[in-house]
Amino acid sequence: MESRITSSNALVTILRNKRYLATALVFFSMNVIFSTWAIYIPTIKEKLSINEGEIGFAIFFMALGTFIMLFTAPLLISKLGVGKATAYGGIVMFIMILIPFLAPNYFILCLGLLFVGTALGFTDIAMNTLVTELEKRDDVHVMSAKHGFFSLGGMIGAGVGTLFLPYVEIPIYHALVVVGLCLIVHLFLMHNYWSVVADAIEKMQFSFKQFRPLIWLGIIGFFVMASEGAIVDWSALYLENVSNAPEVYIGLGLTAFSLTMALGRFAGDGISSRFGARSIMIVGNMLGVVGFVFILMESTMLAILGFGLVGLGFSTIVPELFRLGGKTKGVDSAQGVSFIAGSGFAGFLLGPVFLGLLADLSSLKLSFIALLCFTIIALASSLKVTTKSR
Repeated sequence: MESRITSSNALVTILRNKRYLATALVFFSMNVIFSTWAIYIPTIKEKLSINEGEIGFAIFFMALGTFIMLFTAPLLISKLGVGKATAYGGIVMFIMILIPFLAPNYFILCLGLLFVGTALGFTDIAMNTLVTELEKRDDVHVMSAKHGFFSLGGMIGAGVGTLFLPYVEIPIYHALVVVGLCLIVHLFLMHNYWSVVADAIEKMQFSFKQFRPLIWLGIIGFFVMASEGAIVDWSALYLENVSNAPEVYIGLGLTAFSLTMALGRFAGDGISSRFGARSIMIVGNMLGVVGFVFILMESTMLAILGFGLVGLGFSTIVPELFRLGGKTKGVDSAQGVSFIAGSGFAGFLLGPVFLGLLADLSSLKLSFIALLCFTIIALASSLKVTTKSR
């Protein structure tokens, strides 16, 4: 059995251990392909001659697919074994992400995004359950660093994709290259975790008291991920239209947010091991509140600093939610993780849509006031969290 990982060697241990590295690269590749799809949304919107409302409704089907997995994924993972479920989920995920690029009409786009949502949701639940099981089995803290790879994948997928965007005439070719590379790595490494299965737990009679800790975790996940999704979609517009930032600065809000998010996650396992999940969530949401206050001051430099503080505060919250959800006493790890994944991913997809409607009805600043309120709700919910686990 391996010794508990500290903040100074969590990343090193992942890079040296093939099983940990293989699972980390599932996190990485998921956000690489998701961010590749995201940068081509305007292109696909123009190709199908649809408006902002219609593309927003299409993205809703992705959230619907994830919601379906909230109920079905635990059963499939239990039947397949969490290692095999992660491997199969990754393969299906890579294939399904191609459908929106190939969609000849709006109906196929919506249907394709439903399939994408189910594949992403299933893989998200499976891979987080897998990490939870490895943490329990090896007595390690690696969940936060695994989510660091997720953040890194998004930065690389969007950053490299944006560089090539002006030179890509047919988006499906770019998508095929990205998917092909990810699939090759996935097939080469998945044998490292293929045989992992979740430990059986003693069956307990269901009660609301047993389920209550997951409700608070789900509320935190929904509002934190809704805020994260909104920042991804709206930070540049906020700096441009509310803070009146020069053009050269409008991308720095998301850059600061993504950078501190990745750095915080790579350092988060050691911090979690020392201070505990509940303290991390409370302090993280406090940093988020301070960050949104800075953003609402409208100064360009303060807003960029605020986005960085929000990223740092939020960075370790979601990994801790998955860690606690998978270790909730009397709850199967896949069921706990699926609840967190479903609520969080739903927030990530639906939050920006709600904020967009609010911005249309009133103003973009009011949307960010709503994000401050979201974070305050998440902070209050963090105070209700208990850390009893099995």
